[in-house]
Amino acid sequence: MLLIYTQKITPRTTYIFKHICMRILGLEVGFTSVIEELIGHSGPKISYGKQPMGNELFIQSQGLLTEQGVESIDITVKPWEETICFFPVSEKSALPFDIFSAGFYLLSRYEEYLPHVKDEWGRYPVSESLGYKAKFLQQPVIDIWAYKFKNVLKEHFPNIEFTTKSMSIHPVIKAVEPYAYEQKGLFRSLIGYMSDLFRFRILQITRRTQVVLGVRRDPNNTFKWIINRAKRSKNPLSIFFLLGEAATFKESINTHRQKFKMLIKYVNDYKEVGLLFSMSALEEYGTLKKEKEQLEEITNRMLLSTMGSHYLVNLPDFYRNLVELEIKNDYTMVYKNTIGFRAGTCTPFLFYDLDYEIKTPLIIHPLAATTLAFTDKSEMETKKTIDAMFTSVKKVNGTFSMVFSNTDFSSEINKMWKKIFSEKMLQDE
Repeated sequence: MLLIYTQKITPRTTYIFKHICMRILGLEVGFTSVIEELIGHSGPKISYGKQPMGNELFIQSQGLLTEQGVESIDITVKPWEETICFFPVSEKSALPFDIFSAGFYLLSRYEEYLPHVKDEWGRYPVSESLGYKAKFLQQPVIDIWAYKFKNVLKEHFPNIEFTTKSMSIHPVIKAVEPYAYEQKGLFRSLIGYMSDLFRFRILQITRRTQVVLGVRRDPNNTFKWIINRAKRSKNPLSIFFLLGEAATFKESINTHRQKFKMLIKYVNDYKEVGLLFSMSALEEYGTLKKEKEQLEEITNRMLLSTMGSHYLVNLPDFYRNLVELEIKNDYTMVYKNTIGFRAGTCTPFLFYDLDYEIKTPLIIHPLAATTLAFTDKSEMETKKTIDAMFTSVKKVNGTFSMVFSNTDFSSEINKMWKKIFSEKMLQDE
């Protein structure tokens, strides 16, 4: 166990030290504010504060972890060997930056509590984020810093023990539109026919008719293909279904139909089924609770994992509601159209409520990207970017998660996503 001495043990301090030491490095930690305990401890120990107590291993604090509330902070990002960091400290410190304050700033989404102009969906815009401005989004910087800290600890305490940890891969599938033509109902199908006819889309009319008559498989119903591939892998897979009102008329289906419920039951027999909350649910707690209960009734299991529609995370309200509903995992921490780690880590972390200054039991699963973020990239660029991020996650034994859509696997022409999903996301590490 690593003993950490600090003059004031705060919720922020224990939160970020446990994430870096325990969740990333697999190192047990203890805390003390009693100097005699530090002196008397025979195992690995460090002090964290403004000044060293003696000749112990010392990490200088920038001060963020002893503060409360949120206020604007001037941040200068500087290079640090192969990566970057911020909150530089003096040469007295064993590390040139206070990685714990910097890590807390990113992990708590401190910047998302500050005043900002939201986008058309009410989301925090990526252009406002420090990671985007300083161009480090595609690096899991907190995990990289953690391993630099690990090297310092091993140098000073050669016998220190870390739990063996390996990389994990966890693909996520967002099933907003499970059917292109099926299960639409008479009214939606008529509107679809009229829209295709108005635009002279004869091929669409033919395909719709074939699917409705049962002579052709619905192109969006790729779930058997997904499950058949996923069965061969030990990697976890979570598939999120939308039960509430869709954002567009085209995506909407009658979710009360028995065939749709049977689809969810089929997927749930093999892999985890999660709930994709509708926009109206994100705005109203009662609707949020109702959609949760609807899915639990279909699966006959407790709902453990969720995702917000259009990747909307309205901090702290959305996550507080999930805590209230006893949701265990959330998979909304990603930018819809930009590649990168929104919270600066590739290791699942607990939601910290900055308003109440408490650590909650809700686990946030950081995602590397959505397939929508690669819309303007060529197949070669896409594979190169994913490979680079995959390698960076593997170096720090993190979790590589990426959001696909069931429609990504429906095209017979573009087979890129099928190949990436099968070969990259379902490989056993």
